[in-house]
Amino acid sequence: MDAKKLAEAREKWRQKVEKSLAKFPERRKTFKSTSDFEIDRCYAPEGDADETYLDRLGFPGDYPFTRGVQPTMYRGRFWTMRQYSGFGDAAATNERYKYLLAQGQTGLSVAFDLPTQMGYDSDDPRVTGEVGKVGVAISSLEDMETLLDGIPLDKVSTSMTINSTAGTLLAYYVAVGKKQGVATKDLRGTIQNDLLKEYMARGTYIYPPAESMRIITDIFAYCRAEVPNWNTISVSGYHIREAGCSAVQEVAFTLADGIAYVNAALEAGLEVDEFAPRISFFFNAHNNLLEEVAKYRAARRMWAKIMKERFGSNDPKSMMLRFHTQTAGSMLTAQQAENNIVRVTLQALAAVLGGTQSLHTNSMDEALALPTEKAVTVALRTQQILAHEAGVGDTIDPLAGGYYVEALTDEIEAKAWDYIKRIDEMGGMVEAIMHGFPQREIQNKAYEWQVEIENDDRVIVGVNKFTADEQPPADLLKVDESVERAQRERLAALRSRRDGARVKTALAKITETAKGTGNLMPPIVEAAEAYATTGEIADAMREVFGEFEEVIVV
Repeated sequence: MDAKKLAEAREKWRQKVEKSLAKFPERRKTFKSTSDFEIDRCYAPEGDADETYLDRLGFPGDYPFTRGVQPTMYRGRFWTMRQYSGFGDAAATNERYKYLLAQGQTGLSVAFDLPTQMGYDSDDPRVTGEVGKVGVAISSLEDMETLLDGIPLDKVSTSMTINSTAGTLLAYYVAVGKKQGVATKDLRGTIQNDLLKEYMARGTYIYPPAESMRIITDIFAYCRAEVPNWNTISVSGYHIREAGCSAVQEVAFTLADGIAYVNAALEAGLEVDEFAPRISFFFNAHNNLLEEVAKYRAARRMWAKIMKERFGSNDPKSMMLRFHTQTAGSMLTAQQAENNIVRVTLQALAAVLGGTQSLHTNSMDEALALPTEKAVTVALRTQQILAHEAGVGDTIDPLAGGYYVEALTDEIEAKAWDYIKRIDEMGGMVEAIMHGFPQREIQNKAYEWQVEIENDDRVIVGVNKFTADEQPPADLLKVDESVERAQRERLAALRSRRDGARVKTALAKITETAKGTGNLMPPIVEAAEAYATTGEIADAMREVFGEFEEVIVV
């Protein structure tokens, strides 16, 4: 590529930056290093460049978005700092949210307990002992009202890690917004709503894949009309990686899931550029710093190509892979837990250098229990130090052009395309899951990793090398059994005072809609506002859809 063509592309990008600055000014007028030299917004070749430069890298905010989805990235605004949090009942979690917001957190990220995720109420005998243990218990709109009490939903964006019951929890959130006087068009946030990864890696599914895909696309259509600033799905590689897959598999399986969701929405009659701009992604941040940076860059480039070349998108926003990152819970160790602060710092740095839009940093004690207030504060401070002291947000995609990073980016992309081709040949990701293909690939990679650790071919500091005698940890956060008893009592009181006839009518509408082809979200919202419970709403669809039985992979 000659210097003239590159200069023209740079000038076009500069003009885009000027437009962006008029609306979103940068954090400072000038950015300087500690040695007092000025830092450019973006570094790129000045003269001749490789012929493929613009197709492979380009400039931030430009197709194929390898270097980032925004023209100014963190010079305009730091990534959203979310701490994934939820435990016990709604009141306890509300207190934690207010504490975190006071400490400088800039968005909420809600962890729900297993009963809520699986569509069971807290007083269901099948979930005894699980209420509030791995997240907050939300059994009705009443719980959601308590969870969000005093939190202005027109000012705070909320991410909810919820899948099978995503429509119900979104309905609760919309209802709370209405009670606060916030128009649905002003609500901002994300529901995970990614069922395909549940079948292959995580397990909190309820309905079979086809029925789950219907609910997902119904949410797409509902939000397009009613909650336009809501991210309707967060296609999640995080849990696939936590199950043991490689960086390449994380990219490939996540994007293959994304392809399946786009196909399902198109088959449901939606136009690609009507829903695709609200698709977001969720990736893991592992320990290998440079490989993780390359992974995010490769994923962005691949998704841009998929949307443009495969689906014919004309809207650049549909081609932008916007993603949240969480540091790797599976890499935390119970031994020498303070070492996890270093691991999380490296992982968070990878996410930032890779251009994440929001970030959760795990707490040092999470291999042992739910995080204490002290531990979660250290985790949040880690992000704040990276943002305000490390200088990593002062220039965009600072590792671009490095021989190793670019080679890794290309290699991850090439190997991920190979996986996607194999999945396409099977008929797509739903068929691949039904045949156990991704499950088997993940299991094999997880087994290889564990063998390497047990053979000392892979060093885990404090676990199989550099070990030390330690006292049992003290002051861990534990959820008291009284939480479950109180939650059951609240549910009983709610059922006794609500309008039972209204609830029954609303649930019947869900069941009737499930039997037909109408959008499920309006009756779900109606049931939520009538104070139908999470389990009742899930059961209204179970009656029609049944439940999925796991594919056993050997």
